[in-house]
Amino acid sequence: MERPEIWLSFAPDLHVFLAAGRRSERIALRTDGVATLGHVVESLGVPLTEVGTLLADGRQVGGSHVPAAGELISVRAVRRPQPSAEPPRFLLDVHLGTLARRLRLLGIDAAYENPDIGDAALAARSAAERRVLLSRDRGLLRRRELWAGAYVYSHRPAEQLRDVLSRFAPPLAPWSRCTTCNGTLRDVAKTSVRDQLRDGTERSYDAFAQCVDCGQAYWRGAHHASLEAIVADAVREFGSPVVA
Repeated sequence: MERPEIWLSFAPDLHVFLAAGRRSERIALRTDGVATLGHVVESLGVPLTEVGTLLADGRQVGGSHVPAAGELISVRAVRRPQPSAEPPRFLLDVHLGTLARRLRLLGIDAAYENPDIGDAALAARSAAERRVLLSRDRGLLRRRELWAGAYVYSHRPAEQLRDVLSRFAPPLAPWSRCTTCNGTLRDVAKTSVRDQLRDGTERSYDAFAQCVDCGQAYWRGAHHASLEAIVADAVREFGSPVVA
């Protein structure tokens, strides 16, 4: 019995996941007649976390749809900004440490796993804490136990940050989180963090904050200008900061 042939058309944004020979306007594919559309799309290398609307001959279907012979399947990219009922919280894998620190700099809840705890544990934490797992590992994003996930398209931290902010539109609250541990910051007197300060720092600065979780002290030191530039760029492009 001949296997049914279907046609697939992928949004240009999804071509990065396809083999070079399958990046044409339409591709023909023979299926076994029982595989779901979600399985078919994933078998071609596209994580379902990156898929938006699915159309079969122009009508919207779900990932459980079983394509029939001759159907034209249109696979669209996830919508940006991606709708969310609540402000997103993130979990980043071991390869995205710089992105985690930049998200925290903007006051975004970004848990980070270092050292690597393994795919199963990452997926389990995503589900337990209702966090969006950010990763460049397609296999990790295919794990069924994930609560939610998103592929990070670039390997450059600045582009990674823009990618996440444009997709999820999280509220920004710069300088409110610890970039080391993701805890919240509070203003404190110099005397309460004096044991963390060198003589020059103690003489030169008067405004300090401290993480309520790990105790790390913060002040506007030598690197503040470069951090301020990251914050200013994000606020300018993705909205005003949250006022506490």
